[in-house]
Amino acid sequence: MKKSILVLLITAIMFSCDISPKVEVVKKAIGHEVSDEGIKIPLYGGNLANVAVWENYIKAHNEKDFDAISNLNAEKDFKVFGPTGEVIEGTEAHLEFLKIWFTENNPKWKTNYLIANEFTNKDGDLRQWVTSGHELTFTVEGKEMKVSQVHDGLIVNGKIQMFYVNERVEADKK
Repeated sequence: MKKSILVLLITAIMFSCDISPKVEVVKKAIGHEVSDEGIKIPLYGGNLANVAVWENYIKAHNEKDFDAISNLNAEKDFKVFGPTGEVIEGTEAHLEFLKIWFTENNPKWKTNYLIANEFTNKDGDLRQWVTSGHELTFTVEGKEMKVSQVHDGLIVNGKIQMFYVNERVEADKK
């Protein structure tokens, strides 16, 4: 009986001791963000869950699913910076823009790449972005057009807070 109690006591002590080595993960910078003041802030690979958010957002646009688009937009301070200088503020204004644009141009995006990245700004706020490249096919006055787009989307709590669209006419791939 004494041996059983001794073995039980030793076993309890062994399990209560944390003897596993502490492994510290060191993030490797993949580039840098440049602040408005010109300060370089390390940029790191980001959370891939944000890539899924952006993929769902593009899918909702391709399907013209206004409810899904609305649900993925941030509830407060949502903003879009378009490729020709337009600024759209708020989900309602965004949806109104899309309804007209979708009707007139029938856009379809084909995704080429998605990159999650993040940095912590000078105020200590984590900024999580998805940078993505797409081929956009749309119709202008009955003629099919193609452009290459790069989007930078700020994801906050699983919602699109804002995004930028940059585009160029697609080059001939011959």
